[in-house]
Amino acid sequence: MTSTVIRRTGTASEPATHAGTVVIIGGGASGVLAACALIRCPDHRIVLIEPGATPGPGVAYGTARPWHLLNSRAAAMSADPGDPQHLLRWSHARGLPLDPADFLPRAHYGAYLADRFTHALGSGRLDHRRATATAVRPYGDGHLVLDDTGAATYADHVVLALGNPPPHRPAGISDAASDSGAYIGDPWAPGALDAVPRDQPVLLLGAGLTAIDVALTLSERERASEPGCERASEPGCERASEPGCERGRRTPLDLISRRGLLPLAHPDRPPAPIDLDLPASRDLAPLLRAVRAAVAAGADWTAVVDAVRCRADDLWTGLDHAAQDRFLRHCQRLWEIHRHRMAPAVAARVDRLRRDGDLRVRAGRISSVEPDPAGGLTVTINGETPRWYATVVACTGPAPAPVTPGPLLGVLLDEGLLRPGPHRLGLDADEDGRAGPGLWLIGPLRRGHLWETTAIPEIRRQADQLATAVNASRARSAPTTV
Repeated sequence: MTSTVIRRTGTASEPATHAGTVVIIGGGASGVLAACALIRCPDHRIVLIEPGATPGPGVAYGTARPWHLLNSRAAAMSADPGDPQHLLRWSHARGLPLDPADFLPRAHYGAYLADRFTHALGSGRLDHRRATATAVRPYGDGHLVLDDTGAATYADHVVLALGNPPPHRPAGISDAASDSGAYIGDPWAPGALDAVPRDQPVLLLGAGLTAIDVALTLSERERASEPGCERASEPGCERASEPGCERGRRTPLDLISRRGLLPLAHPDRPPAPIDLDLPASRDLAPLLRAVRAAVAAGADWTAVVDAVRCRADDLWTGLDHAAQDRFLRHCQRLWEIHRHRMAPAVAARVDRLRRDGDLRVRAGRISSVEPDPAGGLTVTINGETPRWYATVVACTGPAPAPVTPGPLLGVLLDEGLLRPGPHRLGLDADEDGRAGPGLWLIGPLRRGHLWETTAIPEIRRQADQLATAVNASRARSAPTTV
């Protein structure tokens, strides 16, 4: 394709502008799904800016170990909205006899997304720039996207597909503790968990799916009784007790959160869908009554939650601000453990760890975390005697975008090109993801206006809406050259 990129050497020359150029910043699932949707319009020329060699897996699927499984069934995870069976056929063609109700290894799904991006590259209208975007500047009728190679890419439209914001530091952790080396603030950073000791106490902060993933990683066996044993990474392997099959931990993991509630498990087989009559309401109470009545009448709770999820964004936007705030204070965690469920094999592994005493889950509030003079960290839980841990791992997940925006979003917020959204959960955007003239959001950054915006089915739908809106915006404006 003809490049829309200029190299800055000395005094920057005027960049060439090509009508219909869309720059996507971010090469994880959101960026790849956006590229696949936009490429269907033959008028678009797309540049995806991502430093990694293989767009698609991102953090969610690129850092996965063999025992990390998807939290949704394969039937829901096709990248093609017009072909729900695409993932199943792709997997079958590669020797994996996948059932629609199965939970794929996350690494396998990352390979699937990478393949979808490679297929889109074959159109000749998509370019992958291996760089990190550092700034977005208004320029004529569009924007210039600057990157760390010194180049500037002109775009009529910029799509911010940056995934989840960085984690934030939980309250009570001092600066000295954070800088001590015994505190791991981002368990998904490359190599972050490699040095966690197996024979000393470790504390996990948080009880969601991130904590489950970390607990599995720290508990897996490092060696098996037979050289090259491939089963050592399987969740729930029955050979764990055999002589010579060494588990990854020798000291129990402690996991603490304010309520001590772990995600619930998916059933082995999906329940039949139900038609749940949920009233449109600006208040939370009628919705809660309808959900409780359905379960009390005998409906499978997983089917009820799935039915609510299908309408979650409409229900969320229908609530007034005060009702949304009540949900965040009183219902959010209960929704999360029912909605973001563990795959059955993962749940079985967690149950075994707890039963064997290798994972201890409890409720509590951290009041302080400070470096210990002898190394490690001293952790004080409200109302308890301080305890010593060799390592503390933050598993609280990503912070809202306005809280830990990262350098690129931070500048855009400071310059007024982006705004915080409702409740400061994410960024402000309209129903199509438009955050400003020529600026678009997709994925987790849209949290606030949309409640369900982190899973593949919702992001896939956002990508289609965004592509339709970008096409309509292009049709309304004649090409211009600056």
